[in-house]
Amino acid sequence: MEERRDRRTISVYDCRPEDEKQITSKLLDTSGLDFNGFLRLLHRTFSIRPRETYVLATTDRIVLDFDKFKELQDGSTLQLFQREDQALAGSTEERITFVPHYDTLIKGGLYEYYASEGQKSLPYALAELMDNSLSATAKNTGLRTIEIRMVFDETLGKPTVIVLDNGCGMTSKQLKNWAVYRLSKFSRENVTVGGKQEGYVQPDPVPRSLNSDISYFGVGGKQAVFYIGNSTRMITKPVGSPDVHELVLSKEAFERKERDKEDIYSSVIKNRKPGDSSHVNKDDERCLHALIAEESGKESFTAVVITGVHPEHIAFLKQDFLVWTRQLAHIYHYYIHGVNGKDMSSCSTGSDHPSKIDIQITLREKPPKCPRAMTLREVDDDMQTLYINAAVDSFEFTAVTGDGGSVEGVIRYHPFLYDKETYPEEPASDDEDDIDNESAARHQARGKRPIFDCFWNGRLIPYTKVPEFDWCSPNKGTKELAECYSRISGVLFSDDRFEVTTNKLTFMDLEMKLKHKDTLFTRIVNSQKQRGNIQREFTQWLKNCHEKWDKQVKFLGFTETITRPELTKKMQFPWATFSSIEWDGKIYKTGQLVKSHKTVPILYGRVVRFLLHGKHDDSVFSTGGEVEVVQEPKAFYDKVKIIPISKIDKTATDEAIKINIDNDSAKLPELLKVDWPEGNPWPQNAARPAGTQFGPLQVVMLNKKGESLSTMPSVGQGAGKKLVVELKVVRHGPKGDEAVLVLIAQHSAKWGFWFNKNDTLTTLGKYTLFLNTKVNETNASVFGGKELPSYKLKFTINAGGAESFVVGEVSATLHVGAPFNIPLLIKDGYDHSAAPPPDLKPVLKCSGLDLSYETVYISGTTITIRGVEARGKVLSYQQSKTYDLKVTLPGLKTDTQTIKICLLPGSPHSLHVMPEDNPITVENGNPVTFNVRIHDEAGNITARHKQIVCCQVQGFPAVAIDCSTTGAGQLVTKPINLKIINAEPQNLKVKFEMPSLKKMPVVGRELKVVPSTRVSRMELCSENLVLTNKEKIDWLAGGSLENLFYKLYDEAGRQVPPTAEIASMIKVNWTGDVNAEDLVQGKLPDLQVPKQVQPALFYQVSYQDQSVSVSFYIVPRPDEPNRLKATLIQNTVKLGEILPGNISLELVDRFDNVTKTLTSTCKNHMTVEAEGLDKSAIAFVWQGSSSSVLVTGVQFQSGPLGPKELCFTYRSFVKRVTVKVTAGVPAQLKLISGPATPLQVLNDQGIATPFVVQLCDEWGNPTTDQRVVVKVNSSAPALKVTATVTSQPVDAEGKASFTISSVSGPKGNYQLEFNGSLNQKPIAGFIVNLTVIPDPNKPVSLSVEYNTSAVFPAGGHFPVFSVTVVSDEGSPMTTFNPAAASMLLSANTPPQTVTELKCSKPMKNEKNDRFHFRDKEIPEHVGKYTIQFSLRIDDRKVLHSNRISINVVANQPAKLGPDSQPPTPVVSDSKAIANRTLVEKMTLKIMDSYGNPAGQDLDGKVVVSIKNVSGDGNKNLPLFEGKTNSLTIRLVEGKAHINRLLIMENSPGENGSAYILLFKPEVLMVPTPLAPFELPFHFYNDSESQRKMSELSRKKDQLTTSITAYKGIFTTYSELLHLLTSHHLDAGRKEAEIRKELLSRKVEIAQTIPDIDRVLKEKGTEIDMILKMPRRVCSIRDQFSGQQDVLGMVGHLAFVQDDDAARVISWHIGGDMDCVITKTTAAARRIYDDTQGRQQVMGLDSVYVQQGNRPMPHIGNGRMLFDPPGNPVHARNLLRYPHDQESCNIAFKNILGDTILIDDLDSGNSYRKAVVQNKGPCPTILTRQGDRISAKGKFGGAQNKAPPIHTLQVFGAPLPQHYYTLKEHIDLLSKHRSALEKRDQAEKEREDHLKNIKSPEMLKKRREMEEKITELKETERQLVSTPVRPVKRGLEGAGGPSGIVPKRLK
Repeated sequence: MEERRDRRTISVYDCRPEDEKQITSKLLDTSGLDFNGFLRLLHRTFSIRPRETYVLATTDRIVLDFDKFKELQDGSTLQLFQREDQALAGSTEERITFVPHYDTLIKGGLYEYYASEGQKSLPYALAELMDNSLSATAKNTGLRTIEIRMVFDETLGKPTVIVLDNGCGMTSKQLKNWAVYRLSKFSRENVTVGGKQEGYVQPDPVPRSLNSDISYFGVGGKQAVFYIGNSTRMITKPVGSPDVHELVLSKEAFERKERDKEDIYSSVIKNRKPGDSSHVNKDDERCLHALIAEESGKESFTAVVITGVHPEHIAFLKQDFLVWTRQLAHIYHYYIHGVNGKDMSSCSTGSDHPSKIDIQITLREKPPKCPRAMTLREVDDDMQTLYINAAVDSFEFTAVTGDGGSVEGVIRYHPFLYDKETYPEEPASDDEDDIDNESAARHQARGKRPIFDCFWNGRLIPYTKVPEFDWCSPNKGTKELAECYSRISGVLFSDDRFEVTTNKLTFMDLEMKLKHKDTLFTRIVNSQKQRGNIQREFTQWLKNCHEKWDKQVKFLGFTETITRPELTKKMQFPWATFSSIEWDGKIYKTGQLVKSHKTVPILYGRVVRFLLHGKHDDSVFSTGGEVEVVQEPKAFYDKVKIIPISKIDKTATDEAIKINIDNDSAKLPELLKVDWPEGNPWPQNAARPAGTQFGPLQVVMLNKKGESLSTMPSVGQGAGKKLVVELKVVRHGPKGDEAVLVLIAQHSAKWGFWFNKNDTLTTLGKYTLFLNTKVNETNASVFGGKELPSYKLKFTINAGGAESFVVGEVSATLHVGAPFNIPLLIKDGYDHSAAPPPDLKPVLKCSGLDLSYETVYISGTTITIRGVEARGKVLSYQQSKTYDLKVTLPGLKTDTQTIKICLLPGSPHSLHVMPEDNPITVENGNPVTFNVRIHDEAGNITARHKQIVCCQVQGFPAVAIDCSTTGAGQLVTKPINLKIINAEPQNLKVKFEMPSLKKMPVVGRELKVVPSTRVSRMELCSENLVLTNKEKIDWLAGGSLENLFYKLYDEAGRQVPPTAEIASMIKVNWTGDVNAEDLVQGKLPDLQVPKQVQPALFYQVSYQDQSVSVSFYIVPRPDEPNRLKATLIQNTVKLGEILPGNISLELVDRFDNVTKTLTSTCKNHMTVEAEGLDKSAIAFVWQGSSSSVLVTGVQFQSGPLGPKELCFTYRSFVKRVTVKVTAGVPAQLKLISGPATPLQVLNDQGIATPFVVQLCDEWGNPTTDQRVVVKVNSSAPALKVTATVTSQPVDAEGKASFTISSVSGPKGNYQLEFNGSLNQKPIAGFIVNLTVIPDPNKPVSLSVEYNTSAVFPAGGHFPVFSVTVVSDEGSPMTTFNPAAASMLLSANTPPQTVTELKCSKPMKNEKNDRFHFRDKEIPEHVGKYTIQFSLRIDDRKVLHSNRISINVVANQPAKLGPDSQPPTPVVSDSKAIANRTLVEKMTLKIMDSYGNPAGQDLDGKVVVSIKNVSGDGNKNLPLFEGKTNSLTIRLVEGKAHINRLLIMENSPGENGSAYILLFKPEVLMVPTPLAPFELPFHFYNDSESQRKMSELSRKKDQLTTSITAYKGIFTTYSELLHLLTSHHLDAGRKEAEIRKELLSRKVEIAQTIPDIDRVLKEKGTEIDMILKMPRRVCSIRDQFSGQQDVLGMVGHLAFVQDDDAARVISWHIGGDMDCVITKTTAAARRIYDDTQGRQQVMGLDSVYVQQGNRPMPHIGNGRMLFDPPGNPVHARNLLRYPHDQESCNIAFKNILGDTILIDDLDSGNSYRKAVVQNKGPCPTILTRQGDRISAKGKFGGAQNKAPPIHTLQVFGAPLPQHYYTLKEHIDLLSKHRSALEKRDQAEKEREDHLKNIKSPEMLKKRREMEEKITELKETERQLVSTPVRPVKRGLEGAGGPSGIVPKRLK
């Protein structure tokens, strides 16, 4: 074992030969060898001669000795040299291993750098590599060079990025450490560099922390290279080493190793001599030859070569070269330029710490593109350079945090200069200065951007910016300096005490530490710390900068606030407008003429208004603004410009501006001159025929000077706008004006504005010609509010002479002989209506028709040919034919027109009937058919509306046919049925007519009706009987009438012989079973008389639907008596009661017909017998009316329930009847089903199985009576039982079910009592024993632990409170969210406000089974307080701890002070004591820093003195009475009482000055000196001034108190508004997030709570439907689930979807299905003890299973050994665990092992055989058909076949996935509903608060406060300005105490 543990192999390279090819390597086993033994092995292996000298060294050239040999690890590499400094002739390789998965390298940067807040992250990846270079060059004594080379020239290989530095390089061990992910510099072992042992050493502090110590975590470099590309080659040469080390890591190699199952975490470091590139043999790495060639002569270096650069990075590096170099220059600004940065001003004195760092960037692309090269020192537009060179002053400070961290800070001021802010903008932003309309955004300076950029060890951390500190926040500054706060920028320089993220993009704790209350800020002036108030000093510095450097404008006459939509959205609102400004001593007002300067062009115009961005409502000073100017003259420019106020020319005069405006006005066009060059001008209101030529026209445009114009006068240097003349002809019609001609004339040098002839005016009407001047560009006729010149001409166009005509509308469909009209419209040459010429005679022609007309009518321009008729043979009504009708008007230019007409048949004229025979013969009973047609006057069949033809047969109803659509039809009469007498025929008349056409001739015909051969009569008879119709026959019940025959006769009286057809139409009503053959012979079926006596029965024989029939009646009569009949009204009787109703006995025949043969004496011969029958009450009673006997008094007293047989006898007649005997009257209750016993219930849990109670009679038989009420009660008051119902009546079966929903009470044994009652009478019940056991999952109390002996000093910190949630079982619970726990702190004295505090995160050494409340602040006021802890269980239940009363005592004594601040005394040196009183009846107490009395056990003294406010010595100080400058007062028990304190009469002091009365306590035994109490007072030489000033001081104090109170109210309201707004925004944001989640889940989104409730209800209904669907469940009862550390029974721990799988798996582990699985053996033992060992259990802490999942047997070494049949799968993989998957996985791994489930037995055997053939073990195989093949290969037999599923206890089936989807939807919808409620509630609360803020009461208070502020200012002014006598009084004039004559001083 020892030898195996020390096994070690070492690779040794023999580098002694000078020839590379002779270098060899051997792998030596050095196990158990010491250094000497190893040397002997070395000698043997490499044939080293005995006296040969050699050197054995590591790859880092560390010579091996005894100690170094012991440190060698397995797999180390050594090199054998002739001498120590021998150069490598060839390369050697050292295998290394490193730990992480390669994804942490190649993908680590994806998150780190892609999560870059939307910025391009590549520069930050390059910065990680530069960080390493800066650290590597930190110890360089000369120039530190870092070079980034980008080789994107395809001729040199694939794209490559190289980061090269001249730093110290890396040894092979350091290179190996570099490859290990997250191996920070602090974790790396010391290495030997240059022969010296080196490790990490904390650098010494330097200014700005520029210590180059920024290669830190062992993360960034590896993330960066794999973010940039796919492969990296590290080439390095350490100081003092002759060898170069190379390490290559690539994504491709990692993936290959994983694919080939090689060691992923291993690689090779190649050791070689400098300049040797023989190992670089790939074409895509050709650029490396040049790089390696540079190695010669270098003492040390490191090159990071990155290949496989991603295309998007290449594009960025090429296209945005200036962008990313500027970002790098910003990151390393202070390393490049030194501690003061890059100051480009001429007066710069340079840095005190010049930099020796040169960072070079080169980018080489494929020719002809030139290489780009630069140094970062050349960049002059990075943000730090811009900040430094735009600043005019700086404020330096330091910040020291509580843990000793130090931060240097600089704030720079960028002033507003005349017209713009000088705060630098980002170079990438598009901020070109528009001199015509300067963007208002430029006035925002810094805006909302943070103040401070943050540097860590001198390097920028780009994503952390600190907005501000309290002392430099505008909220703490004065209102006058509000704008100045946006003009400052800042830098923070931190050391490595402040943590940053591994990618150095973000600080983790900088802002939090700096803003902590313990952080101390100090200003630095001339490198010296200045003690003082940092806020006051910063505000003073900011004020000085503002006054010295900023230039401002005063805005006057506020008018309104507007929105400017032309600006960017952020700058559109608000803009305050003003009527005037005061600028540089000059007033500018609205309407004033102004001239601009420094604009192109120069503007002349009038001021419209002045604009200033921001909310203003009064006059205000600002650093700039804008002015809106309308250019003059308006007609010349027509523009309104907004320019910066700074662009106004202050030197321009009104006269000069007006002259310029007038000159421009005279150049504008004035009128249009119109000429008709060809004569024939049209005068105003001229009338012309249509088509008359118009024009040509020549137009000349003139200005006021009479000059011809073609363009607008030029504005500025450009040409003027081109003018055109528009000719527009407008026709005035009834629907309005219409432009019929629009022409545009451009100006021609020869013709001016010219319009050619036009003859398009052909439309009649009134016209107006307009000539308008327009601007060519805009087509506007108005310029600058003035109409350009125009010309107008009015005229009329009339019609010409008649030349043609148009045929008007003629009906498309005409009828033969029907007259119609033809209208003709006369037209002129332009299709206008014209007057017709006289004497026109139209001519009409049409081929195939005869045409004629009556007359011609002329009206206006229309001729109408009236009464035109057409006649001729036409097609039928269904076909139309078109004819060409020609109309000619002789004498017109176009005299003939042709129209199309369609001619149809005309009106009905005659009726034609077919056939034409007369008479027409018809057999009686048959109908007659006629064909009719309707003709017009030309003989055409015509079809018209209401063409109805009627046919009337004499004596029969008329029939009709509608020929409206066809003009013809067929009439069929009703059947002609006549009564034929003596077989003689009869004649009838028939008439045809059209009722709608009375004039139509009537057509007549005659019919001859002859007798028919149909059957008309029937007769019935038997052998000796002939039945007449409706005859009644008396016959014996049950008998039959046989041998019936029928006969038929026709209309002539002839007998009709029966045939098969006739027989088929014979029907009888007494049977449906008729013999057809008998009917053909005339025989009818036998008639069976009913067996029951009843009234007469109707029978009938009919022929052909009863048209011929014979009927008769039969009356049945009873037969002789056959048996005794017993009739029961009720056949059910309760045990012990009499049968309700009576039993009737009668004699009946064989067919049960009552024979009425019994007599009154028969009852004496009747008896009855039955089991258990009580005969004592039985009686037989005769019923004469019905000839029957009634039996009464039937009763049963004993025997079983159920049917009982009663046996009645009368002579030889016997009758047995059955009576059902039911249970008797309710008498007791019995439990028929319920939970298993012994019954154990968890406290506050329910009993799942209901108690089913049965109602029974006194014999124990189940009975029913729904009036019985059953109640359940507990036996002891301590046990509280909650049930769905505790009292209920029994159901129809006599049962009552009780489900106990919860049982709560102390642990112990109890009883449940079940009792019943019927009409308030008790019914005996029963009891159920149960045991209540505590619930480990029910929280019942909160246990609080803390130091009970702790003292609670005011303002201190509470001791740690540890709160444990105690379960019902008494054990701690850890399942609650810490956010649910709260600490409630309330004062016992009013006002009793409650403060809620949240718990803290547990520390490493604290238990995690409780909540910890740490570092909670004690209230600042002493007194009694109450602490109570709460835990929110759910939305309705909160658990509270016991109240803890504490006494907050005073803290350490800190100061001396009164209970309340006394008013400021005002005294004078008068004689009156009252005027000289400084203090009266004042008690001073020793207090802590919070004002609580804290010196009850302290004694001492208080020294009272007077000092100047300014602190200057004691010159001219007032003296106390007695001429003393100090007094001493006793301090007893922390109190000093001053009855009265006076100044002396005629005391020295400066009149009107303020002094401070100083009360300084002197007390021993205090840890720190006590702060004195200072009371300012005013001193005057006369009482009048004193009185006035006293009143003013008192008034000031009162006003100050009132204003403070008002401000407190408004501050509270403002803070509450901010809080409510924050709540509203948070609620809206939360609601939007949930809505977005709902959208992503494609859930219906409702906008209102009722809609959400509707959707929730729908989904709830859907879930209920799913739950109600039948589903397989496990039938095993699990009473242990839910207990502490108990998972539950095996059968309940998993679901199986497939029925077949569930069946066979459940059967296979049937013995384990009821086993209880617990997490601990202790829990398993507890169940074992509780069940006396009856319950099998398994504790998982005693179970071991193999980690991971073993592959299936058919898989080996990651590949398939054979193709498996039958879809094999591990059986446990089919289980679905609803809870605690990890524990369940262990349990079922232990139970099922590797059991396999397969489709069928044949597949299972084949699979097992294949596994064995592959020399592998095969586990047990189960089949879906229920078979089992054991691991031993055994199958078959009952023991290996699963029974049917219904006989097994099986796993349940899981709910469908849709159920869980619905649950997720319901959860999200519920959250959405809650979020909506919270959002609406937050919005309502905010709106209510806003209304309250704007309420009249609050507005009144604000006015009152403003009035008091004004009054206070006036009071303060009076205090300052009140004149006093300029008298300084020295001690010479001082008087003595009152009543004592002072002594004169010498």
